Amino acid sequence: MTTATLTSKGQITIPVEVRQALGVDTGDRVEFVEVAPGRYEFIAATRSVTALKGMFGKPRKTISIEEMNTAIARRGVAAK
Repeated sequence: MTTATLTSKGQITIPVEVRQALGVDTGDRVEFVEVAPGRYEFIAATRSVTALKGMFGKPRKTISIEEMNTAIARRGVAAK
């Protein structure tokens, strides 16, 4: 098991083998995702948002911003 120590400033040094496995380097962003109370996953956030383009294919139907806002408002009222 690999460990790290938390400093008084709330910082840790990520061990080299973990950085290599995640493919992260100086200046890269990481995310902490809560998967259960008191348990987090540490995820490399090195992809650009543009890498998501085309991930879901073309939409079946094009809708307007007004239609989106109406649908969001309807869901908001239903959730109360």
